[in-house]
Amino acid sequence: MAIDKALYTAQATSTGGRAGTTESSDGRLKAQLSTPKELGGDSGPGTNPEQLFAAGYSACFIGAMKAVAGMQKIKLPADVSIKADVSIGPMSGKPGAFGIAVAMVVSVPGMDKAAAEALVKTAHEVCPYSNATRGNIDVALSVA
Repeated sequence: MAIDKALYTAQATSTGGRAGTTESSDGRLKAQLSTPKELGGDSGPGTNPEQLFAAGYSACFIGAMKAVAGMQKIKLPADVSIKADVSIGPMSGKPGAFGIAVAMVVSVPGMDKAAAEALVKTAHEVCPYSNATRGNIDVALSVA
């Protein structure tokens, strides 16, 4: 499904792959990349694509929660947080191919758990990352 109109386009350039660098076009993000030992690397001082994806997805999901809360006239606590785990591993039935899976634990202090779960469910329907990954990777959501 395509978007109707781009409201914003982020641009980054990566060089050297998992053991290289990445930088956004505006210079706000500059990161050294390192490959984790579990993937055959040296676990150097840099970040990796899975960490960047976990950070991006969780931040975007909180934005979706805020948008949904606003539409539903729900007061969302300022200290909402999400612990996102992004796992990478071989895909079954596809020799040589790798895939990712996401598990996010949402913390909404002071909100009734059932209400938080309903909010998370609706946010999952509107979040751009959720829409991009739906049907492609396993995403598990839970409320702490």
